[in-house]
Amino acid sequence: MKVAMKYIILYVNDFEKSMHFYNKILGLPIKMESGTYVEFDTGSTTLSINTRDSVRELTGLDVPGDSEASRTFEVGFVVEDVAATIEALRSQEVPIIVEPVTKPWGQTVSYVGDPDGHYIEICDSVG
Repeated sequence: MKVAMKYIILYVNDFEKSMHFYNKILGLPIKMESGTYVEFDTGSTTLSINTRDSVRELTGLDVPGDSEASRTFEVGFVVEDVAATIEALRSQEVPIIVEPVTKPWGQTVSYVGDPDGHYIEICDSVG
């Protein structure tokens, strides 16, 4: 059996705020949009958003309504300059959760929050 990651779907409360964050602030191009479901082009894996209400209706899944459930994982984006990216995000009032720090293995890592509180890792490539 061969398994390959194709996409990640984040469940969001405020579609417009999330759409603005991922498309306008992070600059991710829209690949496909249908109602409250949007796919962003991030390379080999697609990042998608959909409203919690829509996911409940379409799938029947028991999706929690609060953003606390969003803080059980992270989505990571690799950038060329972590410090510059964080400053650009800060200037757009994106909440900075962890300032840039260089880890023992040489990677610089920082964390911001999206409109639903999902942890977004901003990091550089490792060596």
